[in-house]
Amino acid sequence: MSRTHQIDPILLSVYARAFKSITNEMSISLQKTTRSPILCEAKDFVTGLYDRHGNMLEQTENLPILSFSLAPVCKYIIDYFGEEIYEGDVIFHNDVFSMGNQNNDVAVYRPIFFEGKLVAWSACKGHQADIGGAVPGGYNPNATEVWQEALRIPPVKVYERGKLRKDVWDLIFANIRFDIVQDDMKAEIGSCIVGERRFLKLLEKYGLDSFEKHKEALFVSTQKMMEAEIAQIPNGEYSGSSTIYFDGRNHGKEYKVCVSIKVEDRKITFDYEGTDAQSNGFVNGTYSSSASAAILTFLQMINPDIPHNQGMINPIEVKIPKGTILNAAYPAATTYGNHLCPANADAITRALAQAIPERVTAGWNHLLCSLTTANDPRHGEKYVDICFMGLKGGSGAMRGVDGYDHIGMIDASGGLLDQDYEMFEQQTPHILRKHEYWCDSAGAGKWRGGLGVQTEFEIGSDQTQLVIFGDGDVEPAFGLHGGESGSLNSIELTFPDGKKRTPLSLDLLTDVPRGTIYFQEAGGGGGFGPPWERDPYKVANEVRNEVISSEEALKTYLVVLKDDGSLNELETSRLRETQIRSNC
Repeated sequence: MSRTHQIDPILLSVYARAFKSITNEMSISLQKTTRSPILCEAKDFVTGLYDRHGNMLEQTENLPILSFSLAPVCKYIIDYFGEEIYEGDVIFHNDVFSMGNQNNDVAVYRPIFFEGKLVAWSACKGHQADIGGAVPGGYNPNATEVWQEALRIPPVKVYERGKLRKDVWDLIFANIRFDIVQDDMKAEIGSCIVGERRFLKLLEKYGLDSFEKHKEALFVSTQKMMEAEIAQIPNGEYSGSSTIYFDGRNHGKEYKVCVSIKVEDRKITFDYEGTDAQSNGFVNGTYSSSASAAILTFLQMINPDIPHNQGMINPIEVKIPKGTILNAAYPAATTYGNHLCPANADAITRALAQAIPERVTAGWNHLLCSLTTANDPRHGEKYVDICFMGLKGGSGAMRGVDGYDHIGMIDASGGLLDQDYEMFEQQTPHILRKHEYWCDSAGAGKWRGGLGVQTEFEIGSDQTQLVIFGDGDVEPAFGLHGGESGSLNSIELTFPDGKKRTPLSLDLLTDVPRGTIYFQEAGGGGGFGPPWERDPYKVANEVRNEVISSEEALKTYLVVLKDDGSLNELETSRLRETQIRSNC
């Protein structure tokens, strides 16, 4: 094929699809070779390709909150090593004070050389089962500074010119509890090698000059697509706020997230001036995690077919003052930062609901999560597990669409569901008793919120450490335009002696006995529009399927059912007309 320097629109599409195909293959490789259920089951990772300057070419966003933190770190690494970047290098990074997003999210970067020149980077980042610090698993609600949370890894070469730096490798993993982390980091390296091989094949086929010119054209084309989406939003400034409840240290303490969104023709700016100062606990965010949350929340409101590359990011500016709870200053504890995404998303949603009400959703259920770790009595080895089954609950509804039932793991974006039940019982000593949709948990509305879930399991290890994190037990997911709120989250422990305990959010229990019953309710999303405008036949069908109770159907949706469960059209019409007259 001729290696023309002209922009070929067909070849441009080939490049865009090839980049996506490569990051998808990297993702599949990583999932199939990791051992931790956090990675191989929940896919708590992201894979990406970047040009020689660190600009994003494409990424596969299994966990969106990680996605937009890879490129800034890549650029940091380029500046950090300067001329000392060589073919065969492998670089680790997790440091939250050099553009990392969370301590447990450890990234691997591999420079790609072609004909002796640095031309690109392959990279991935995944949540590791342990990263040192005071508490196994990385979540320490008692932390007040970064050293109590994790081993900090600024940019460091574990391979240089293709040779393993054994001293560096051993130094890192001497400070991490679980051997499984070494295996999973090797899988990340392998994923990057897959990306390198596929990318080099692309260059061998079309040439470096062709790649460079089409890459720039792809950035320009994508930027125009994003600018066109922004141009559909009326110019102006739109403000929204939300609340973060409890910082793990000061009961009753609340923190405000304030965002002002300025739309100027083809540019959009998210400005968090006025957001409260950082906490003295571990409930703080980093710039990378908070900026990623802003971008991925906005992406839910625009054309989903826009390619994810540097051109998509260029018209978006995110300003977060340093020292605030969304951009904590050194040496603050920040492990909880990824989980501030729901509050961040709520503020953005409330702001843009004023400008594009047809594109925003009602509130999504907030996080309330648990992590268990101990020795597995079946083989004596340590395990760590995040209970993804009860992590999130339902998403919010929007005009014309019900919320997504049980979104699973993701903060502010769907994509992950659950642990496989059998794998859960193989990888932990726990016994799963129940996991099902929670009737009446969804916020009522013309379009209802997504359902939450109920989860119950029996703890199967002695002296189990249980960490609770999240604030979804304080404020339910909000409704919009007459829609109602979802239900609240809760966790209850029933000990073998029959005593019960409701752990606090951001709680640390260090000696939970075997045989304790863990029961969790993850709430539903908010509704959109008045409930009595919902199709009564749909309500009747959902009562039949135990999505809504007959009591809720009558009280909230004003739907009257006959004894056989079918719709009583006449009485329903009369009841709803009475409601409409009372509102006039």
